Amino acid sequence: MVDKPLIVGVDGSGASLQALDWAVDEAAVRGVALRIVYASLWETYGGVQPSMWAGRPTLRAYADTIAASAAERAMRRTVAVKATADVLTEDAASALIRLSAEASAVVVGSRGRGELAGLLLGSVGLSVAAHAQSPVIVVRGAEKNVQRAFHRLLVGLDESEESQKPLEFALHEAELHGAPLTAVHAWRRPAREVPGYPDHRGDDEAHRFAAEHFMDRLLYPAALEHPGIDLRGQIMEGHGREALLDAASTVDLLVVGARRRKGHVGMQLGPVNHGVLHHSPCPVAVVPHG
Repeated sequence: MVDKPLIVGVDGSGASLQALDWAVDEAAVRGVALRIVYASLWETYGGVQPSMWAGRPTLRAYADTIAASAAERAMRRTVAVKATADVLTEDAASALIRLSAEASAVVVGSRGRGELAGLLLGSVGLSVAAHAQSPVIVVRGAEKNVQRAFHRLLVGLDESEESQKPLEFALHEAELHGAPLTAVHAWRRPAREVPGYPDHRGDDEAHRFAAEHFMDRLLYPAALEHPGIDLRGQIMEGHGREALLDAASTVDLLVVGARRRKGHVGMQLGPVNHGVLHHSPCPVAVVPHG
């Protein structure tokens, strides 16, 4: 993963330029190359329709300009990153999903030029996060979070053993940035299963104990393997989405896992992932597993 380039999708929008800046800084820290991708089927974006009159740029020239400008912006930000730019005649989401097989991660903005203002996350970002083979970072949230002002990271762990994947990614990020990492696991009060049974406090304690045991099994070996990281666990009762959104307000990156279902058609993100991708106050990394 270390030697693979970081890929960032751009389209000239403000959100994609914010993602580009974030990706440049991340590539510098990782010590990897940055591949900038502008992909389009040469359809015009909403509100951006280059004229085809004589002397005005064609759609191809417009695409080349966006890619070249993005590469120049990356080089102005730092000379420590080798940045290249590609223009692809391909649907943007399809291109980024295909290229994710050869990327250490794919970075996208929260919305593109053609997205409606009311959308909290663009269709390209949502599709790439759901189907990419590599981790996907959606750069979104408040300016302080995007600018890494808090110097803290957060990872959400569900009850599956496959939570190891997002934890490993988060630990790697914590090492790269020298930042403390908090692992959050939410458990919920069990639904009443026996009619007329008045007291479920015993069930609550059993579920709390199971949550604590799950976190211990994941975090104890991780702490031994990464002694230089300030790693802390936090167990919360309630919905995972609310727990993560509350904790994410003062961190630079939220890491979550996404199950990959063999033969599954359509979106592969659960309600927690959808919630954080649409509402997170900070950038979100979606790490595939399963």
